[in-house]
Amino acid sequence: MADVAKEAGVSRQAVYLHFPSRAELLIATTRHIDEVEDVAGQLEAVFSAESGVERVAAFVNAWCNYIPIVHGGAKTLLSIKDTDADAAAAWQDRMTGLYKACGQVVATLDSDGVLTADLTTAEATDVMWATVSVGQWELLTIDRNMSQQRYLELTHRSLMELLVAD
Repeated sequence: MADVAKEAGVSRQAVYLHFPSRAELLIATTRHIDEVEDVAGQLEAVFSAESGVERVAAFVNAWCNYIPIVHGGAKTLLSIKDTDADAAAAWQDRMTGLYKACGQVVATLDSDGVLTADLTTAEATDVMWATVSVGQWELLTIDRNMSQQRYLELTHRSLMELLVAD
């Protein structure tokens, strides 16, 4: 909080007046990035898609292209969340939103009658959420030097094969 106050040119107390805890500051920061990057507009494109299959493609495009933008902050939260309750709360806030969005896409696949019979909607949501995780993106694009475009293609193909009935 002291670093934020110094960078903003205000007192530490002024920061605490707006953000009573580090968790609230971290959550507000991630939501500010969402606003600047127009995540609401991107999600509108996902949920205005006419079918579940189209929503999968739109979701992969929107979320997986957003990961590189937020990767630095996400990596920071991930590295300290096990020992920092505020970071854990901010990470949980992010993952809850992502999980809900995955659940909405899966629910559309299910209502369209194209969700694979091999998975319950809960399992399908879990699989989708794990497949589009920041960790998965980092392993493939950073650790294995996969291009962002190839990552998008393979993530989309994987989700289609895992979630959509033949």
